[in-house]
Amino acid sequence: MKKIVLLLIFISGSFASAQSFDFQYDHYSFIVKDLDKVGSFYKNVLNLKEIPHPSDTTNFKWFIVNGNSQLHLIRKDSVAMEHSKSVHLCLATQKLEELITYLEENNVTYWDWPGKENSVTLRADGVRQIYLKDPENNWVEINNAVH
Repeated sequence: MKKIVLLLIFISGSFASAQSFDFQYDHYSFIVKDLDKVGSFYKNVLNLKEIPHPSDTTNFKWFIVNGNSQLHLIRKDSVAMEHSKSVHLCLATQKLEELITYLEENNVTYWDWPGKENSVTLRADGVRQIYLKDPENNWVEINNAVH
């Protein structure tokens, strides 16, 4: 019994110390085939600022999301093309209505969570969200959550 108690104390202490790290969100990455086409979506549709990759501009495009958070696009010749909406980049904005108007004016389709075109999901916590697909069908959620 003593061994079990000591083991539980050790395990709980290990988990507690893991919580002490001061993580900051750094980046999210997508693997893409057509770097220019997908990069153009993030630059011209979502208006993300492109920043230079430190060494390889042929196979990478990097974008600032906010502060030091980034989106990295990585060009590969072979890309797994199964895209689940559950795997997505999520961006938050307090200007969701302005974004929706902009998307509609530019004929950019968006979806709600169930999959209805040009519809908005209202989550149980009051957050409104939409989903977009980039040119290679990677999902991007955009919501109005306050951080």
